[in-house]
Amino acid sequence: MGEILHVGLDVGSTTVKIIVMDKNKNTIYKNYQRHFSDTKNTVCKVLEDLLTKYPLNNFTLALTGSGAMSAAKFLGVDFIQEVVSCKRAVEKYIPKTDVVIELGGEDAKIIYFDQSIEQRMNGTCAGGTGAFLDQMASLLHTDTAGLNELAKNYKTIYPIASRCGVFAKTDIQPLINEGAAKEDIAASIFQAVVNQTISGLACGRPIRGNVAFLGGPLNYLSELRTRFIETLHLKDDEIIVPEEAHLLVAKGAALDSMGTEPISPDELMKKIENLKNSHDNTSKPLDPLFKSEEDYKRFKERHNKDTVNKKDLENFEGDCFLGIDAGSTTTKLVLIDNEGNLLYSLYGSNEGNPLNSVMNMLRNLYKVLPEKAILRFSGVTGYGEKLIQTALNVDLNEIETIAHYTAAKQFEPKVTSIVDIGGQDMKYIRMKNGSIDNIMLNEACSSGCGSFIETFAKSLNIEISEFVKEAIKSKTPVDLGSRCTVFMNSKIKQAQKEGYSVGDISSGLSYSVIKNAIQKVMKVRDVETLGNHIVVQGGTFYNDAVLRAFELIVGKNVVRPDIAGLMGAYGMALLSKEQYESNLDMEYTSTILKEEELDKLEIKVTHTRCNNCENHCKLTINKFSNGQIHVSGNRCEKGAGIVTKSKKLPNLVQYKYERLFDYKPLEEQFATRRNCWNP
Repeated sequence: MGEILHVGLDVGSTTVKIIVMDKNKNTIYKNYQRHFSDTKNTVCKVLEDLLTKYPLNNFTLALTGSGAMSAAKFLGVDFIQEVVSCKRAVEKYIPKTDVVIELGGEDAKIIYFDQSIEQRMNGTCAGGTGAFLDQMASLLHTDTAGLNELAKNYKTIYPIASRCGVFAKTDIQPLINEGAAKEDIAASIFQAVVNQTISGLACGRPIRGNVAFLGGPLNYLSELRTRFIETLHLKDDEIIVPEEAHLLVAKGAALDSMGTEPISPDELMKKIENLKNSHDNTSKPLDPLFKSEEDYKRFKERHNKDTVNKKDLENFEGDCFLGIDAGSTTTKLVLIDNEGNLLYSLYGSNEGNPLNSVMNMLRNLYKVLPEKAILRFSGVTGYGEKLIQTALNVDLNEIETIAHYTAAKQFEPKVTSIVDIGGQDMKYIRMKNGSIDNIMLNEACSSGCGSFIETFAKSLNIEISEFVKEAIKSKTPVDLGSRCTVFMNSKIKQAQKEGYSVGDISSGLSYSVIKNAIQKVMKVRDVETLGNHIVVQGGTFYNDAVLRAFELIVGKNVVRPDIAGLMGAYGMALLSKEQYESNLDMEYTSTILKEEELDKLEIKVTHTRCNNCENHCKLTINKFSNGQIHVSGNRCEKGAGIVTKSKKLPNLVQYKYERLFDYKPLEEQFATRRNCWNP
């Protein structure tokens, strides 16, 4: 037998790393490969390769990393917590380190080395990690290495959300549509990762002293390191990039293994076989959405009753009212008559440019609008409401919650709860005594919204309608939990490895969407608080699987209007009708731009920095040929006023001082009055 070799295995969220050391702690073998969610078989293959390379040596072996605990259990070897392994390696190879920043496939860590070690690690969100970078790189039709090459020649950094991969895509898509340089977008993605890591993990604690960069992304992506260095204002002598930074934690595990009992090649082979034959499936089947075809038929019959009254637009005469909903990923337009009947509707993707989308929909409407139809009033709601109102002279704007509530009342006058799930947003409106009692919105996470389901269906090259059909037929939906979309992607890959079908995954995703809405957004502990008159809406609820999952989880039948995806626009049309009838002269017609005015509308977009406070917000100023101006990007009212003449504000301190000290003493006032009474 040869000498005893010391092996450290780092089983991460996306990769497996192995380090082999001799008795002098010199690295004699290393390997790094992605496991594509097949952790068990990848670990077995890596260890089999080890035995092939060193068939005559005994080994000490320790496992570390986020995916190592289960493998270590079945192998019967030590599991070392990765912070301990990292500490061991840092003390050995880079002892001057004060702070470690480590990015992995789905995890991010900041470790402070002081009198005591403190670790900050991501939990429910994988924004700003390697998998996040993979998703963003695909939008630019490249990989992370290509992203790095592009970022080397950037000129401008754009603000991009990093807290959620779905939100980030929404920020990047308009930049692509507007022709922003790929180099700038790539650097902006890296900056978003930096912002997420520092703000989300450091949480205000300074990152000072000697900073070491560890993990695959920071080892391979030089421009990502550069963004960290510039953001943290690090000097050259404070930057530590150890050789093979992505393997450092595995080295720590190898060092930790040195105190354990050696294993012979035959023993290791038995342990590998034990791991291969283990059954530790993390994905558990759930109850099917529908027990039989008859069950699904009754479900469809019940929901087909919740319809809006419709009338034909072609021969329509009289007053009509327009509602527009400029959503996060889609644009909706609805036209109704003075009785609330639906005359016309359009629903489509905004392609990252809501204004152009609305203008195109208006052109389509004007082409079919009869001459005797009089457009009396118009309203807009949604993410782009102020921009569209300013550009197109829309009569009314209103927040989404009011628009959705107005529409829901038309279908269920006694509505107690409204749940809206859109492309990347969720809303929960709770009613009490006919008034809005509480509103809950998703903020930093878009886990399991409609766009995630759509994106996953596209990744399988399956139409969303077929994806839903498979979910309805599934008898063993897989439990995917209610987590970050990046984490859920890994869970889906694991389920595929375990033999679950597309239908099982699709129905599992339907459950996940609802669990996420109820647990994370609505924060409902007792479903009875939803009441007995629940209205669900939003484009995601067109998906029968999602709708059924909601009914099964809350244990109640709900109302899904046949225009579930148009409810915001329909509500705005109803509000426009109410506003017209209550406040305006009957001869009034809508000020919204007509067809010929749309063709003449010119938009000039400029970018500047607001210098009215220390935030220095980057403003986008839209100037329209109709004389209107819209400013976005400002985080306070000062930015919105950058294009208007500044007004001299009163000195309130001076005013207060004069009011306090210019009063006469009471004795003088009484004396003055006595003199007046006794001349």
